[in-house]
Amino acid sequence: MTATLTRDNDTAETPFLGLAPFLRSSIAGIDLRPLGQKTLEQAGQHATDSALWMNLSVVMQCLGQHDLGLSIQSLALQQQRIYHLAASEQPAKVRLLMLCVPGDISANTPLDCLLESGDVDLIYYFVSPDNPLALPIPEHDALFVAMSEADENRAILASLERSLAHWPKPVINQPQYIPPTGREAACRLLQDAPGLLIPPTLHAPRALLLDIAAGKVQLAEQFAGGDVPFIVRPVGSHAGRDLARIGSTDELAAYLAKVKNETFFFSPFIDYSGKDGLFRKFRIALVDGKPFACHLGVSSDWMIHYVNAGMYEDAHKREEEAAFMEGFDDFARRHHAALDAIYRRTKLDYVLIDCAETQDGHLLIFEVDHTMVVHAMDPEALFPYKQVHMLKVKSAFRDLLFRLTHK
Repeated sequence: MTATLTRDNDTAETPFLGLAPFLRSSIAGIDLRPLGQKTLEQAGQHATDSALWMNLSVVMQCLGQHDLGLSIQSLALQQQRIYHLAASEQPAKVRLLMLCVPGDISANTPLDCLLESGDVDLIYYFVSPDNPLALPIPEHDALFVAMSEADENRAILASLERSLAHWPKPVINQPQYIPPTGREAACRLLQDAPGLLIPPTLHAPRALLLDIAAGKVQLAEQFAGGDVPFIVRPVGSHAGRDLARIGSTDELAAYLAKVKNETFFFSPFIDYSGKDGLFRKFRIALVDGKPFACHLGVSSDWMIHYVNAGMYEDAHKREEEAAFMEGFDDFARRHHAALDAIYRRTKLDYVLIDCAETQDGHLLIFEVDHTMVVHAMDPEALFPYKQVHMLKVKSAFRDLLFRLTHK
């Protein structure tokens, strides 16, 4: 399916499309640049078509034009802060109000990617920092707090906690439970959970890392057993941006010379390679506490991202992923205590986990978050096994909505 941003004629308003059609086009290898250029030209002729501008913002971000995409989004939000994404099956069975924050495509849960081609209307409400729910609230059957745990969202989440405490409709992912999933906070939250390993993650100012690089501060002073190698990344980075494994103070100095951010996360590196030397990273969804397999990435590189792990090129890796998904019940039983602890401690109705298995059988946690992307867009010719398993995740979320809204 090719994404269509533009108007059908000169009088119709452009429909808001969300992320899903553009992500699907990108995965299919479709060049979005001609579409982006055409729409940019058209947007200049229709300055008040806020949905057109919002769609353009997404496609520009998909093309790597991050700052331009956010500038375009800002223009759209000055005109309108509520956008409707109609279900493909009408009449919709559920109207889900999503509380979002302005930001890039990783700032909010991309539920449209999970629920595309379904019967759930999504209503995107972009909150304002000073008064999050200032606008009239659209009719809805349930509310989903979609914004991430980023530092800049803490005040908004605190305000929403008060506002949503007695909300007349079901609330999914209560705002007070989102900040504890941050990288540093999650380590405290999940420490000593049975069957689970999560390395300590520290929030460090640039000055501290410079002192470590200069030998003025020892790693052992920062966390127990602190030593090289360790992992460092800027606060707020996603998808591996400026993530690095540091093996010496010289490497840290070189890293800081290149990456100019002022705050970082750093944590011990844990070798999670298998006996064959390959690294495996799982994405697991917990929907109302029940685990589901989303994907498995296999790579010779410790820094695994599914799109560059060679899953599209290597049939053997896809066979392993298929076996993992088919046998996921065994995986879930093996790690039941750890997965149950994550659900009970985070208290989130919908949450994603990026994790691995250590050679001694622990579940190694990289990230706990509700804003990761989950989708069924990989080409069926290469991934014939995926559709049935992704449908399980979609159905579980839809069932959760129905249980909450049809009591």
